[in-house]
Amino acid sequence: MVTGDISIRKLSAGDKECWAPLWAAYLDFYETTGSEEIFSTTFSRLVNDDFDACEGYMAFADGNAAGIVHCLYHVHLWQEEKTCYLQDLYVDKRYRRIGIAGKLIQQIYARSDEKGAKGVYWMTQDFNSNARKLYDEIGVKTPFIKYTRS
Repeated sequence: MVTGDISIRKLSAGDKECWAPLWAAYLDFYETTGSEEIFSTTFSRLVNDDFDACEGYMAFADGNAAGIVHCLYHVHLWQEEKTCYLQDLYVDKRYRRIGIAGKLIQQIYARSDEKGAKGVYWMTQDFNSNARKLYDEIGVKTPFIKYTRS
């Protein structure tokens, strides 16, 4: 049980050791993995202030790494402003149902506003019912269906 405050901050170069297990657990949830090279490249991109196409944030509960969120900023051809794709969101099982995921999404909303991005969007799998309960409260479900290259 969390007894202290929940805090969220931008990932920094010294966070890799506590970030990597959370990202690995997120990838495991979606039944995939990443090589050490992908872990290193992804983390480097997330913490490089000169690479402004993506960012990462980490949530802490009682001083422990509890969750992560990653997002990408990109152009949108139907508007002048960029938009934000919230690509990865994960909260450690020990810290679920205490508001961390909502706070991480709110962080991306606030940061997107700061950067002038007009919207924030994300995807989840249809069976992810626990997450979808939150998403139904904090976002708007769209009728779009995702396709990928065969």
